[in-house]
Amino acid sequence: MSNYKDAINSYLQLQGHKALQLRAVLFDMDGVLFDSMPHHARAWSQVMQAEGYDFSPMEVYMNEGRTGSDTITTASLAQRGTVPTKEEIDRICKAKCDLFATYPETQPMQGALELVNKVIACGLTPMIVTGSGTPTLLERIAVNYNGLFAPEHIITSFNVKRGKPFPDPYLLALEKGGFNPDEVIVVENAPLGVQAGVAAGLFTVAVNTGPLEEKVLSEAGASLVFPSMPTLAGEWESLYAALTAK
Repeated sequence: MSNYKDAINSYLQLQGHKALQLRAVLFDMDGVLFDSMPHHARAWSQVMQAEGYDFSPMEVYMNEGRTGSDTITTASLAQRGTVPTKEEIDRICKAKCDLFATYPETQPMQGALELVNKVIACGLTPMIVTGSGTPTLLERIAVNYNGLFAPEHIITSFNVKRGKPFPDPYLLALEKGGFNPDEVIVVENAPLGVQAGVAAGLFTVAVNTGPLEEKVLSEAGASLVFPSMPTLAGEWESLYAALTAK
């Protein structure tokens, strides 16, 4: 509990808030709500390498959170010194989505539904803020999460021009939800997602569900890092008590 209080107090001092007035939890999707990152890493790596890029699965984890367009543009600028054409971006994105769709169905992340239900039981609004535009996953949110996320509370790559690590997706979530920065927390699993939440001025919790070292998430700015979604779900009551303490 003291660790939670220390992290919260550090955030409050940095942002100039007296306390958190918690009203909502903003969830990333891939690697948080769905155990989808191994499939994304495999698909992105295979398609990008077929296009002549040096793009390993680990590179996908480091770039997680970017929109597909940003992912391709970043790689092209770094490796070729050129901005890819719209035709190239569209071709690669389609190839990646088509390949992803051939893989076995991605399962919800263990512990995620339990956590979302606990969030709602506390009277909080759950929202999704993802850099993804993968149709197969977006279509399954309503089914796998029992309609717990209202459509107007889902921000995807289709809603923003600049994806993570820019704060734009989270700032749009605040706008659409009618929330202030001191009224929400973020649950992320990727360094770029953590950077986006922090850049938006939000208390950001990281869950290390992938192969990255925990320090990568801490160094990205996460106030707290948990080793898994079941751990966060199990700790939710204690964390919520610390977040709402006056």
